[in-house]
Amino acid sequence: MKIKKAVIPAAGWGTRFLPITKSQPKEMIPVVDTPVIQYVVEEAVRSGITDILMVVSGGKRAIEEHFDRNWLLEAALNEKGRAAAAAALERISSMANIHFVWQKEMNGLGDAIRYARSFVGQEPFAVLLGDTLVESTTDVPVTGQLMDVYERFGGSVVALERVPREKVHRYGVIDPIAMDGNVVRARGFVEKPSPEDAPSDLAVASRYVFGPEIFDFLDRTPRGKGNEIQITDAMRLMVAELPMFGCVVDGVRYDIGNKLDFIKTNVLFGLRHEEIGGALRGWLRELDV
Repeated sequence: MKIKKAVIPAAGWGTRFLPITKSQPKEMIPVVDTPVIQYVVEEAVRSGITDILMVVSGGKRAIEEHFDRNWLLEAALNEKGRAAAAAALERISSMANIHFVWQKEMNGLGDAIRYARSFVGQEPFAVLLGDTLVESTTDVPVTGQLMDVYERFGGSVVALERVPREKVHRYGVIDPIAMDGNVVRARGFVEKPSPEDAPSDLAVASRYVFGPEIFDFLDRTPRGKGNEIQITDAMRLMVAELPMFGCVVDGVRYDIGNKLDFIKTNVLFGLRHEEIGGALRGWLRELDV
């Protein structure tokens, strides 16, 4: 079955970016001139996704408004001769069929995914974290790479990236059995292990493809870290009964979850920007720091 649906959890508080996230969803913080979550939606669409469910919470209305039509603004731009800008705004609202559901309580990523049960039905689906950029280094988007693995091997699959051993404590890490090219068969998953206890240096990288059976395992998952339903705990239950895989993706994950890496990401994307890239590069060369 071709995967056409995706879930984008976007309900978190974003406390590491206070005070801006007091009134602005963290997913709407821009990288140059584009909200992070728009990059995520564009990745899903390029992968062949046609229907997206965003799981949101209070204070996230700006996300809904961003993906809705703004007829008045488009008309004003057209009247001023800025047809290209108007068309770009229209494209945002027409990239995919985007739906919204409200997570009633902050009960973790696993709980957020559970809200997609009726949306997904009996189909496989992708999960893309709404506050993380993962850029492919090939013609196939990272989510598309996972979808290809799912179709080849017939089991749920997570994106993996190699990280330095001293940083594995920041991530969920796969316990691998064997590799077939860039595909890893999973024995299990360990959440934020110490470097000496980590079963590998392959960290889960914010993208997943699940079969519908994940919902049964989420229902069986007890509350874990932070008294929340953790997707890693559900995957540990599932891998004990069903085959699961990891894909060491051809791509780069931009960690915008902290201020320093967020600024670095803006600089890197700014250098590529056709409007400001040259001027930014020149300004950086002039800095005496």
